[in-house]
Amino acid sequence: MRAAKQPSRDQISLGEVLYALSDPVRIDIVLGLVEAGEQSCSHCTIDMPKSSLSHHFKVLREAGIITTRVEGTRHINSVRTADLNTRFPGMLNAILKAARDEEPVREAAKPFRRSRLS
Repeated sequence: MRAAKQPSRDQISLGEVLYALSDPVRIDIVLGLVEAGEQSCSHCTIDMPKSSLSHHFKVLREAGIITTRVEGTRHINSVRTADLNTRFPGMLNAILKAARDEEPVREAAKPFRRSRLS
């Protein structure tokens, strides 16, 4: 299995990081990894097709937010907290805090969105 594309610390771009974290699914993935620590893709509890989830992991990895290592057939993911804090001090913590604070608003809006579509 070939190695996944992951930028070095010096190659992590602010624009790429902000783009990757602009999607609520990717924010949820990062929050889950921060709270649970390292985990494989199969332990992600987000309910969506595997191909869509793989795409979100790829965007996060290529932006330099997560790192993925292969152990047999499993892909183990973790957040590159030290690298991100070196490049952009405090940014990841601020974004994740804002996402946690906003989470009840997002959760409350979900039933409304579903009811409007039905």
